[in-house]
Amino acid sequence: MTRARWIEITLAIAGVALGVAAYWVQIDNLPGTTTMRSLGTVAAAWAFLGAGLVAWARRPANRLGPLMVAVCFALLARQLRYSHDDVLFTVCFLLGELGYALYTHVVLAYPSGHVTDRIERRFLKVVYAVALIFPLAILLLYDSSHRLRYFDPSRRESVLLVSGNPGAVDALQKAFAVTAYGVLAVIFIVLIARKLALASHRGRRILAPLLLAAVVAALWAVLNSILTFATLPPDIVYDLFWWQIVGLIALPLALLWGLLRARLARVHVGDLVVHLDETPVDGLRTELAQALADPTLEIGLWLPEQGGYVDPAGNSLPVPIDGPERAVTRIEHDGAPLAVLVHDPTLRDEPRLVEAVAAAARLTLVNARLHAEVRAQLELVQESRTRIATAADEERRRIERDLHDGAQQRLVALALELRNAQRQLGDEKDPEIDRLLESTADELQVAVQELRELAQGIHPGILTQGGLAPALESLAARAPLAVSVFATPERLPPDVEGVAYFVACEALTNVVKHSRASRASIRAIRDDGMLVIEVEDNGVGGASTRDGSGLRGLADRVEAHGGHFRIESSPGSGTRVLGEIPCAS
Repeated sequence: MTRARWIEITLAIAGVALGVAAYWVQIDNLPGTTTMRSLGTVAAAWAFLGAGLVAWARRPANRLGPLMVAVCFALLARQLRYSHDDVLFTVCFLLGELGYALYTHVVLAYPSGHVTDRIERRFLKVVYAVALIFPLAILLLYDSSHRLRYFDPSRRESVLLVSGNPGAVDALQKAFAVTAYGVLAVIFIVLIARKLALASHRGRRILAPLLLAAVVAALWAVLNSILTFATLPPDIVYDLFWWQIVGLIALPLALLWGLLRARLARVHVGDLVVHLDETPVDGLRTELAQALADPTLEIGLWLPEQGGYVDPAGNSLPVPIDGPERAVTRIEHDGAPLAVLVHDPTLRDEPRLVEAVAAAARLTLVNARLHAEVRAQLELVQESRTRIATAADEERRRIERDLHDGAQQRLVALALELRNAQRQLGDEKDPEIDRLLESTADELQVAVQELRELAQGIHPGILTQGGLAPALESLAARAPLAVSVFATPERLPPDVEGVAYFVACEALTNVVKHSRASRASIRAIRDDGMLVIEVEDNGVGGASTRDGSGLRGLADRVEAHGGHFRIESSPGSGTRVLGEIPCAS
């Protein structure tokens, strides 16, 4: 048996023994008590003992269990102050209010076991100070000539007596009732409301039952403070007593419910394994969020190639610092990072639940990471295709400019010089030289025309100057078959117009070379944020994007701009090439 187990057994035996002693002290020394009232007082303390030992065993690192056990012993020791033994009376009267101070500590420390809020820590210091200072001041002034409130008139002596002063003792008791059971209880209720308001959605669900029990007890204290200055009938006193007992017992019961809820959640992890087998990767976050009762849960999947985390959709996920606002749980697989869960900080108090959920989801997380890697790679490929297509368009424009401004202009100038030389020879020119100059000038003119056609094929100037509609009209006019054109006259972004033009150009070239069609049509219209470019013919059909054809290149170009490309070309029924390109609205 472990040392911790021995400590728990020892505390349980001591608590039971102290409870029995407290019961008999009440029966023998407390006026107006009954068997049920004495048993109720002891039962309330034992409720803290049982809940505290369970919490201590379940969460050894959490201070909440020891605090609740301390509440039990303090509440039972409080009953020993009614003893007529002077030493026992003095010690237990001095420490008698610590039970309620510890009760306050438990509420403010739930569920982590630590009071982290600065205002709550200061309030708790005041509560402990009041719980000790007032009883000490009373003991310094109390002698047996005066009866203490709620005590029988039998003789008791304070071993700390300095000078008897019955009036001061009565004033101190009333001041304590107003301060501790009045002012501090009201502040306590305000702090509970504040704690709920500042808590997360999951935190409110956890805190609500326990804080409701605390409010019940605090309201009893407030009412008890108000009634300190009144003489109450016996039935009111009886009702107030059981209100107090209910408020005390409700707190450990709420704590036990929280522990049971966490245990039931771990039991349901087995169902989570089954659900995850049937859950797509996109639904992984939802399943884990339900298992942890945390709608704010975020999942990050580790990608070694990127050296960072991404969400299941493949988007980069910045992981926050593990702190009071968000908690971070890292999951490993075969000693390497696998995933990270960013969740509500209240889950730190349920590490077994988080570990069980992480273990159940580990295999699914491995699959999710593979999906995320694929999606991330697809995004990289898409970005790469877009850059390549953009670079190709820019290169086409550069070559067209170079041909127009460079070689074409030089050839035109050379042809003009030859014509000028031909004129300068005059009437005495040699016929052979004249014929040679004439034929050379003609060949230069043909070369210039061919360069113009080449430049127009690379990137037509009319596309830049006039837009898509005139460029398509020009393309149709140069075709060796009848081509009708219907195109939107509005200007579109240059990259969109370029993609649409080259779709039409390549598709029409395919018609001329392979389809044996007698007519074709080109349509370019805007539809719901997309530019739809369509080329249709009445040829033999059978076109496809396989075998590295030019149509495959068109598909790459359209898809690189985030669009869609498809071909409808059944044998014998013509061909329809369709590209859909996103364009700015």
